[in-house]
Amino acid sequence: MRCWAAAALASCTQDTPQDAASASSPASPSAAPADNADDADQAASEPTEEPALPAEPAPEAVRDAFATLQATLNDTCTPGAGDCAYFLGRVTQELTELDEAMRADPKGPGHFKQPLADMRTLFTKLGTDRSTPHLEKHFSAIVTTRDGINTWMQDHPDDYR
Repeated sequence: MRCWAAAALASCTQDTPQDAASASSPASPSAAPADNADDADQAASEPTEEPALPAEPAPEAVRDAFATLQATLNDTCTPGAGDCAYFLGRVTQELTELDEAMRADPKGPGHFKQPLADMRTLFTKLGTDRSTPHLEKHFSAIVTTRDGINTWMQDHPDDYR
């Protein structure tokens, strides 16, 4: 007579090892401890499948980057007045993120040829200097690039809606 630990609460039954094996399933609480240990060992040795991260940013990356750039449209500053550090730094950062999103978009950089060219021109002028005096020197180019990209995007609503 065998009493399985989980089945002991309900009743003890007399069965053969073959009957016990067929009566228990891996999901059943009446599975033999040795069976569970084997299953656990096997599961531990198998690589776990984690959801694959997309190789490219999702299409909404351009939409999201454009939305944050667009949020600057009503903002401005007065070069030389000391109120441009945040504004110009933010617009420049938003343009950088939009540039990256457009280059990585599944539509390909060819779809965003004009805005990418405009940003490349701006980034060439700016170089690596992101100091406030340098950004203020290029205030007009930064704002003109932002506004031009906004106009281009308005003509391509499928890219941001």
